[in-house]
Amino acid sequence: MAIDIGTIPARRAKKFPLYRTASGFVRDPLRQLEQMSEIADGRLVRLDLGASRPFLATHPDDVQQVLRRESGNFVRDGLFWRTMRELMGDSILAEGAEWEHSKKVLQPVFTTRNVNRLSGLMAEAINHAVDGLEEPASIGATIDVLPEMSWIVNESVIKVLFGDKISNDQANVLVPAFDQVATKITYRFLLPFVPRAVPLPGDRAYREAVETMDRMLFDLVDRYRDDPGEGNDIFTALCHARMADDSDLDDRWVRDNLLAMFATSTETTTLALTWLWPLLHDHPHVAERLQEEIRSVVGTERVHTGHLDDLHYVKQVVQELLRLYPVGWMFPRMATKDTSLRGVPIKAGSPVLISPYLTHRLKSVWEDPTRFDPDRFLPERTRDHHRYAYFPFGGGPHQCIGRHVFNVEAQLILTSILSRFRPRLLEAVPAEPRIGATLRPRSPIQMTLTRVRRTA
Repeated sequence: MAIDIGTIPARRAKKFPLYRTASGFVRDPLRQLEQMSEIADGRLVRLDLGASRPFLATHPDDVQQVLRRESGNFVRDGLFWRTMRELMGDSILAEGAEWEHSKKVLQPVFTTRNVNRLSGLMAEAINHAVDGLEEPASIGATIDVLPEMSWIVNESVIKVLFGDKISNDQANVLVPAFDQVATKITYRFLLPFVPRAVPLPGDRAYREAVETMDRMLFDLVDRYRDDPGEGNDIFTALCHARMADDSDLDDRWVRDNLLAMFATSTETTTLALTWLWPLLHDHPHVAERLQEEIRSVVGTERVHTGHLDDLHYVKQVVQELLRLYPVGWMFPRMATKDTSLRGVPIKAGSPVLISPYLTHRLKSVWEDPTRFDPDRFLPERTRDHHRYAYFPFGGGPHQCIGRHVFNVEAQLILTSILSRFRPRLLEAVPAEPRIGATLRPRSPIQMTLTRVRRTA
């Protein structure tokens, strides 16, 4: 059942002196944040990071104010946004006029009609990618889950992003380069106040990967500069917008948006699906119920979008998966003018951190919050949730425009795999993430696959 959280009076932020938290941040920064959030239990937290003292807002009332009611005041800017802004530029992940224009261009790609059209292409690509699991299953070979999920996700996302305008060779350059960016950006993301002149681990590999991606993306833009052709994909929409008579957009703008959409539609989906298998291993009753629903709906068919309306438990599993491991674990914001959060003064220029990962684990918001329980998302139970008790895709005007594509993609991939295979982990893996720009497993997750005997 949902918990009636009411409105928790704040008035004063909970402070944690640096001398009490420094060693915890060094050992395990995510666990340290979890402990502070548990102690504060919805109160506004003032973090002491030495060089910076941001607020951490976890209560749904505060989240709603930052992301929706005062979204024009709490902007994607400031110290904690710098690393992402440097990478993504004036894209859909920017702020102000740049964000508005990118959203206007990309919105038609994500209409219900177009998502339904793209979903058919995604289903074909996903089934083809899952075909690649037949060989290791046939010989009982061990697979490394993260790269396998990455391969399946990228096969489907490439269709949405580029249509037929990218070759397999180009995709095979882009995918590992971005994977390197996602892993090597960690220290810059966690320590944004460290000057660029001070080298941090991963800096060189990060720069090399960005250069590799840029060469491929700019070459693609140049090739279709004068004739992008037709298509419902993101790349074609961006190219047409740049070519418009009244446009002052350039190749960099196309590159920035391609990279932003690639990041939000591949890394996030890959990691969410990677976390699924340890959870199903630890909750066999969920796995059995999931498998039974898929067997009864899909049978011997290859998965297609027509199946999704009848896969109710599949949808609940994906929703609960995103509660425990949201696609974006931290949303930095900066106040542009003086305001307050439930009575706590917030001065202009103050950074405010919003974390779905922490809000989704508050005991005052969720009953037994660390337990994996897809039935939390039964329709009769979700009606009682605070609107911002669950926000894996953000909220307000900056809510992820690709969220419907993610949901369709994740459900299709999960269903395609479980309709054909029974996964088994080599050993139990604690579902504990390590902190970074995204939440990755601390150690590799390995499993074997057994073919499902399917009868008509």
